[in-house]
Amino acid sequence: MGYFSLDIKKAKGTSDTTQSDHIERKIIPKNADPTRTHLNRVLVEYPDGVHGRDEAIAHRLNTAGIRRKITHDQVRVVRVVLSGTHEDMMNIQEKGELDEWCSDSIQWLQATFGKDNVVAAHLHMDEKTPHLHATIVPIVTVERQRREREGERKYNTKSGPRLSADDVLKRARLREYQDTYCLLYTSPS
Repeated sequence: MGYFSLDIKKAKGTSDTTQSDHIERKIIPKNADPTRTHLNRVLVEYPDGVHGRDEAIAHRLNTAGIRRKITHDQVRVVRVVLSGTHEDMMNIQEKGELDEWCSDSIQWLQATFGKDNVVAAHLHMDEKTPHLHATIVPIVTVERQRREREGERKYNTKSGPRLSADDVLKRARLREYQDTYCLLYTSPS
């Protein structure tokens, strides 16, 4: 099997509407074939009463039990694009293994970032290479790690869920994500 990759980006601010419009195909990009858009699929179901990616992000933030105020400059969303080389993705499709690849990818995302944090995932089949767009809300429950500095006042860390892209996107973790994802899917020969 060839090379599979993750493209991970942070999104700050209160809305990710422009990206949602692209992912949900409310606006058809120039590199997409509109005659193939009907082949795109939503791979993660939204909760009852939630319609669309933006609402799913807001729903997760509102129902996660976060007690601290979310500031305007915090990263609320981590966007992940999962794919492989064009040749590998075409090979998976031709062998009828695309559904298995999608399922494995969703399982990996949920195991890696937490099932509730994976609020949306869309398969795009209308561009040259099939790929997944996943939306992660980076909520963690581990206590915050602080470096102790000389002379700094110590204080108790409150436990519970909190929004923290820094914990989710540490350099060592990014390498681990890439390594574990690349090992995830091997096509039977």
